[in-house]
This record gives sequence, C-alpha cells and structure tokens, in this order.
Amino acid sequence: MRNFTQIKKYYSFIVYQKLVVVAAVIGILTSFLALSLKHVTEYYEALFYSKAVAFNFYYFLFPFVGLTIIYVLRKNIFKNQENKGIKEIFEATQSTSKNLALYKIPSHFINGFFTVISGGATGIEVSTVVASATIGSVAQQKANFFKKYKEELICAGVAAGVTALFGSPIAGLLFSIEVISRSTNKSFWITNSISVGVASLIIVTLNEPLLFSVKIITWHYHALPYFILLGIVAGINSVYLTRSVLFIKSRFLKFTNQYHKILFTSLLLGSTLVLLPVLYGDGYHGIKEIIRYNQTHFSMSLLISILGILILKPIVTALTLASGGDGGVFAPSLVIGAFLGFFVASLCNYYFNAQVLQLNFIVIGMAAVLSSSIHAPFTALFLVCSIIGDYTLFLPLLLVCLISKFTAQYIFPYTVYSYKATTI
Repeated sequence: MRNFTQIKKYYSFIVYQKLVVVAAVIGILTSFLALSLKHVTEYYEALFYSKAVAFNFYYFLFPFVGLTIIYVLRKNIFKNQENKGIKEIFEATQSTSKNLALYKIPSHFINGFFTVISGGATGIEVSTVVASATIGSVAQQKANFFKKYKEELICAGVAAGVTALFGSPIAGLLFSIEVISRSTNKSFWITNSISVGVASLIIVTLNEPLLFSVKIITWHYHALPYFILLGIVAGINSVYLTRSVLFIKSRFLKFTNQYHKILFTSLLLGSTLVLLPVLYGDGYHGIKEIIRYNQTHFSMSLLISILGILILKPIVTALTLASGGDGGVFAPSLVIGAFLGFFVASLCNYYFNAQVLQLNFIVIGMAAVLSSSIHAPFTALFLVCSIIGDYTLFLPLLLVCLISKFTAQYIFPYTVYSYKATTI
C-alpha cells in the first residue's frame, strides 16, 4: 500500500513537472507572438494613418485593399474558414473533439495586422488572444499525456498573451478566469501562473513601455455621484456597442458576394474616417490625444465631435468585423470609454459646476466600457491600472466597473462572445 502511495505521488510530481515546462514554453512563444504583432502593427498603422491624413482618398483605398487581402488569404491559404474570434476558443474548450488548428496562429496574426493598419476600426487584442490560445491548444495536441489539460493550456496561452500585450499579469490571469474558463483547479493555477510569470519576465527584460502615459494626482469623494453616473452611462453604451455588432453582422449575412461587402464597408468606413480621422485603426492615438488635451474647454463643436465618435465607433467596428476584418470589441471599448469619460466630465463641469478631473474620467471610462462590454470587471480594473502604470483610482475604478457591468447585464445579458442567435 505504501509503495502504491509513493508511486502515485511520484507520478503526480512528474505530471506537474511536465505541465510547468510546457506552460513556460507557451509563455515564451505567446509573449514573442503578442509583442511582435503589437509592434509591427503600431509601426505600420502610424505610417498608413499619416498617409491617409495627407491624402484623404487613402481612407477609402486602405480598407478596401486590407479587407480584400484578408479575404483572398482566407479563401486560398487559410482553408476558407472565417475567424470567429473568442468564440473559437469557447468551441475548443467546451468540446472534446474540437481543437484550434495550427493555421489559426498565422491566420489571426496576419488578418489582425491587415485589419488595423488599413483603418479597420478594431484592434489586435482578440487576434492575439486567439493566436495565443492556439499555441496552448497545439501544445496539448502534441502528446496524449496533455489532452486532459486542454482547457488549462489554452487558458495559459490566453493569459500570457494578454499579459504581454498590456503588461499586466493580473489582468492576464483574470481575463482567463472571467471570460474563458470561469472555473479553476490546481493544474489551472500552475499552468497559468507559470505562463504569466514567464510573459512578465520577458516584458520586464525588454523594458516594454506603458500603453498610455498618464499621471493621476488624486480623486475626490465629491466626484462619487458623477462616477456612478459614468458607470450607468458606460453600461448603456456598451450594450449599444454589442447590439451594433450583432445587428450589423446579421444584416451582412444577406450579402452573397464578399466583394460587395468589402466595397460597401470601405465606402462607409472611408466616409466616416474623413469626418473623424480619430477612428482610424484601433483608435489608441485618439486616446493619447484626448489625454494630452484633457483640460480642453467645453464647446459645441467639441460636443458634436465626441458625440460623433460615441455614435459611429460601434457602427464602424461592427462593419469592420462583419465584412471579414479580424478583431473584437476590446480596443473599441477602451476608445469609446475614454471619450465617454471625457464627455461626461465635461458636461458635469459645464452644467453642474462639478469641478471633476477630466483625466480621471477618461481613465475610469476606459475601464467601465471594457468591463461592461466583456462582463469582466476585475480584468478591466487591473488592465487599465496597468496600461497607465498607476493605481491611484483603484477604488473608484472598482466601483464603476461593477456598476457598468451590472447595468449592461441587466439591459442585455449577453456579450458579443456569449451571444448565440438562438438565445433570444
């Protein structure tokens, strides 16, 4: 009996030892994939955007060329399989027979890259997450030994990808729990902690910069009622984003010719970009601009511009995704949240003399809309704190993220990831 117990313990030790090794490899591969996609996309997005600003015709040409390249590659190289985003991960984790095929790594990498640099109003986050999950999925397919740890290894890839992309190991773990797995066990914590730890070590070694350079000084308790208002409005706005994506995608199914989809999207997206260039690509350049000029005085022209962004960003995001672009609602949520926070703070200061700090509302708005769009308040909280490198707003961020999430869930209980056509 004693010998059997010792053998069992030794076997468990070998199991976890192998899981540690494969999780570390996943963390390394995923980190370099995420960082390479991030930097190459940032470079070419800025380059193409500067060309479009100088010559507006490119606002129409770039989306058409980018979406056409994605379609041709998908049809001729990537097995004519449409990228479904996060839903692909759900299909793999919830099925014993389905897996994420190896070609999903270059498919999402290349398609995400071309979508964003050509002006598609989404981001590389979901492309990175699915490609990272595929690394974990492929790892568990390589040996029968790992098949029982399929979900754990896929989640390890996801967690490491988010960590590398945003420099936030806690957000990586929480995203894996709140959005992908929703349950944990010992092997989950081992694999995900190791992959996230490796990813963190890589981004520290490479000295990756913060996504947004923000210095939060303080926040005041008199702003709490306005924070609550922002949380409610953010929840409503995220539902508008979700329903826009679902509605436009369903309408685009009526197009039988893919080139008609691409042409239609290019014309609408180009027209929108001519009016509001800030919507080009992932839109992070717009967040940086509004952070830089957050003390801008309220004016009617500014009001109209921000309203245009809040109304049109969900629509152009939905058009991009419906026409074959790769991505999701991650980056759009951050962009919408930043401008929504600025908008709410400006209105409160102008009409109610609230004397709230616009910069605080920009930061909290980003977390609030992200929280309510993906129903993951703790992921949004730690992610936004990490991308600005400041935890001063932790308490109001926590409050607003929870309010926005429950507001959105009360109005519409689905996200673009969890919705199925047969659910309502």
